[in-house]
Amino acid sequence: MITLVHFQTCLSEFAEKFDKLASKYDHTILHSSELEAVINDYSRFVTDQENKAAWEQLEHSELEELDSLVWQLRNKSAQCVAIMEKYRALKLENGDVQIADYFKNIEECIDKEFGSFHVTSDSRVLLVGSGSFPMTPLLIAKRTGAQVVGIDIDEESITLGRKVVETLGTGLKIRLESTLLEDLDYTREATHIIFSSTVAPKYELLDQLHALTNAQVVVAMRYGDQLKSLFNYPMRATDSSKWKLVDTILRPDDVFDIALYQKA
Repeated sequence: MITLVHFQTCLSEFAEKFDKLASKYDHTILHSSELEAVINDYSRFVTDQENKAAWEQLEHSELEELDSLVWQLRNKSAQCVAIMEKYRALKLENGDVQIADYFKNIEECIDKEFGSFHVTSDSRVLLVGSGSFPMTPLLIAKRTGAQVVGIDIDEESITLGRKVVETLGTGLKIRLESTLLEDLDYTREATHIIFSSTVAPKYELLDQLHALTNAQVVVAMRYGDQLKSLFNYPMRATDSSKWKLVDTILRPDDVFDIALYQKA
């Protein structure tokens, strides 16, 4: 049986690797292979059913002992995912289009994003936390013909993301902006909004969105609970006077699950 000590050891090793590799980023692809290997290992770790079962058997007091390490890992892994997207964008500039296991997993999730709330060519989709390699806008726009806007607070991510869209999204209705939700007119027009799983303040932003969006908007919140909370920010309760949870899409083999919200 996997023990608390085993989890502490594994998580400490991952945290140390993430910290080391994040510090090595120098706006080139020099350390991309090393980071890709660690992210892929981590993706497999948090979706391993044996690890999931062992995590669920830990006592509440034991899980509390891991709180600090779990919080560190969420932040560090999110930082490293952002860096890996930059590596992928930089590689694309050099003609390399290979896809890491982590990105394949994400792409598989996109098809299930809105459940029964289908995106059509008339939809207006907004992605919060679009990153440097905007797979979600590219796939949604390509498959549905919908207009998609992605925002990110990282200027380098927007610069790299626009180059990716120029290369892979010719003719698609995609726009990337470095701006805040409240400063984007498109926020009020959006029919579907997606939050990246690595956006830390996503529930604070969801609360803010209530006053900024139309009555019919559907919000897809990527999240991870239990073992998946090592790689994602978990689900939280919402103000019941503002938002209601209308569906959850659980994907045991994917790195995150999806919660769907509509206005109360």
